[in-house]
Amino acid sequence: MNLKQTAREIFSEALRAVLPEAMIREALKIEGNELIVGDRRYAPEPGRKVFVFGSGKASVGMAKAVSEILGDRVAGGLVVSSYEAELDRIDVAVGAHPVPDARSVHAAERLMSALSGLPEGDFFIYLLSGGSSALIEKPISPLTLQDLQEMSRMLLAAGVPIDEMNAVRKHLSLVKGGRLGAMTKARGVVLVLSDVIGDDLETIGSAPLYKDRSTIEDVRDILARYGLWEKAPAALRVLMEQGPAGKMEETPKAANPGIDHVVVGSNRKALRRAKEKALSLGLEAHLVTDRLKGEAREAAKSIVAMGRKFLASRMPEQPPLCLLFGGETTVTLRGNGKGGRNQELCLAALREIRDQGGLLLLCAGTDGIDGSSEAAGALVDASVWTRAREMNLSLDDFLDRNDSSSFLERTGGVIVTGPTGTNVMDISILLVGGNES
Repeated sequence: MNLKQTAREIFSEALRAVLPEAMIREALKIEGNELIVGDRRYAPEPGRKVFVFGSGKASVGMAKAVSEILGDRVAGGLVVSSYEAELDRIDVAVGAHPVPDARSVHAAERLMSALSGLPEGDFFIYLLSGGSSALIEKPISPLTLQDLQEMSRMLLAAGVPIDEMNAVRKHLSLVKGGRLGAMTKARGVVLVLSDVIGDDLETIGSAPLYKDRSTIEDVRDILARYGLWEKAPAALRVLMEQGPAGKMEETPKAANPGIDHVVVGSNRKALRRAKEKALSLGLEAHLVTDRLKGEAREAAKSIVAMGRKFLASRMPEQPPLCLLFGGETTVTLRGNGKGGRNQELCLAALREIRDQGGLLLLCAGTDGIDGSSEAAGALVDASVWTRAREMNLSLDDFLDRNDSSSFLERTGGVIVTGPTGTNVMDISILLVGGNES
């Protein structure tokens, strides 16, 4: 059995399960004049059409599917993506990711204008996916875009987990933490492609149309805990210190009752399909967790340790074992190399595996983009270690400068898919046992 090819096939099948077009077609149906979303039914008022809005890396694919299902029921709309595209009846704006720029502000202003302009009798579908936090942005006064850009870069460099990062973002923006949803009188439903652990609606895309339980005090605590308070832009610190008593308003603590949220795709869905594929290929398969988090290097140690434990007890005649992990780790930047959390995890795992046979690890982002690199992730085993030794590469040196992608490119370990159009966090596949053929 070609274990490298097997791991790639399992990952590819997991991706197919969460492509936006497939998930929307599964979730959205038409029955007479009713729109059916999961177990919910919506009947737009006679003579009214449906507007389609959205933001996130998967918004174009999701909007394309909605447009095909609803046809001429779609009156218009706007989705914000990370790339240019053309859709029937729906405009596409481009924002920036992972740090917002002027395009993100312009896109947010267009969404604000469109949603606030809908009358009470209209109905809309909003398509939300990962990446929305940067793709749409409108700083609260008196903060500037430069303030938010600086804060975003600091949060990313410090390895702040996504839930805490978005708690900060929500309090600095006019389109996050339920503030965008509070602008409209129209009835609507948000179809959510989850890119966060536990599918927390308050975290996904910074919850533009939901609500936010986090507080200004929480934000101050987060910034202090990661050593960012003193480094934060002066205008931000002044605003935070004033709090609700000053110019800074809290985010909405209750959601707009006219807007529902339905999760249509998640990391667990991808993992379940990966398990089915592994079983069909003759492997033994287990879904270990869809809540993998923490520092990538520490996660690597835990994954390899688990693999070694299983490897020690397996018989030669047994088929390979496939252990599946989903979630999103973090990386605390120490250098300025090229890479991302998946390649960092793989390189740290390779430091543990070294030349030991019987262990192969694939880690990749479902969006096809890992950090600052062009790769989706990487695949490592003893053969990658051997190539590195032959080339006199120091694994530790590359790790020290967060340059995992450069190491893995030279040793043949990178996985390149290009942008996939979806985003449900990361998938790690550990194959234990078996012989490479």
